[in-house]
Amino acid sequence: MRYFIPSFIILIIGLIIAYYLEGLAGVYIAGLLALLEVSLSFDNAVVNAKILQTMDKKWQGRFMTWGMVIAVFGMRFLFPILIVSIVGGISMSDTLNLALNNPEKYHEILASNEKLIYAFGGSFLLMVFFDFFFEEREIKWLKFIEDNVITNNLSKVSNTGLILTTITGIILTYYTKSYEIAIAFYTGMLIHSLLASVDDFFDENIVRNGLIGLIYLEVLDASFSFDGVIGAFALSTNIFLIMIGLGVGAMFVRSLTLLMVEKGTLSKYRYLEHGAHYAIVVLAVIMLLKIFFHISEELTGTIGIILIGIAFIHSYLVNKKEKNERVL
Repeated sequence: MRYFIPSFIILIIGLIIAYYLEGLAGVYIAGLLALLEVSLSFDNAVVNAKILQTMDKKWQGRFMTWGMVIAVFGMRFLFPILIVSIVGGISMSDTLNLALNNPEKYHEILASNEKLIYAFGGSFLLMVFFDFFFEEREIKWLKFIEDNVITNNLSKVSNTGLILTTITGIILTYYTKSYEIAIAFYTGMLIHSLLASVDDFFDENIVRNGLIGLIYLEVLDASFSFDGVIGAFALSTNIFLIMIGLGVGAMFVRSLTLLMVEKGTLSKYRYLEHGAHYAIVVLAVIMLLKIFFHISEELTGTIGIILIGIAFIHSYLVNKKEKNERVL
């Protein structure tokens, strides 16, 4: 419970501010937004835990402090304003004024460019999944997918994930006929590749314990939060209320991440990491499909939770079976 004390403190403060902004309705909406963020980012917590467990206590603490500021004020407040500012050709101050005094117009501009956001996030998350899927590891979960002739042969090819993601980008560009979407898609690939290259260039422990590891976690968080930021406007047009609700949810996700690191959850439940990455590829595919038609955020979050839940239960059952065999 101690891992969640800061989150509950932020929750109380956030709900008080939400009440000041829009009364009980604001409290209710902030609570819904927090739940939306947690459901969409639960798999993010599992993946973050894998990276965070290689970082020392100092950088784990910075992930909860510096990283939280970046996640809440950067991604869930400044980033949408920056997008609207660039696309609308207006200054940041004018965009903020638009968000405060004409939120419908602000959301309209942001929503009109959601396809570019989905292309960027989809490509980045595809790269994250392929990095996991084609790495050598002893534990396999869905062996008919992870351990067959096709997968084993592809894993021997250099930069398999990069090749498959590039092919996906070519197909996406062909069907959308949009160079802007193509640029957004390949920018996501480029950022992931650059971060991975820095990771390879330096000693892994230095990178994971330093600024690059934190940046990677924040970019990963951004990719997961796109759906929440866009979908939040369906519940409220108040950007401060949206920031509060999504920020509270992000805080709980990070507390959950630290809990899993401290308790060694990933090592205890062997398939949890697998389930999270399958949830990631589902999210990536859904984000790319949303370029063509609408898919509800509720469906996205539900699929992720179900996959992680199945992985958790399967891990528990296997652990129990092995324990019983040792007793016998």
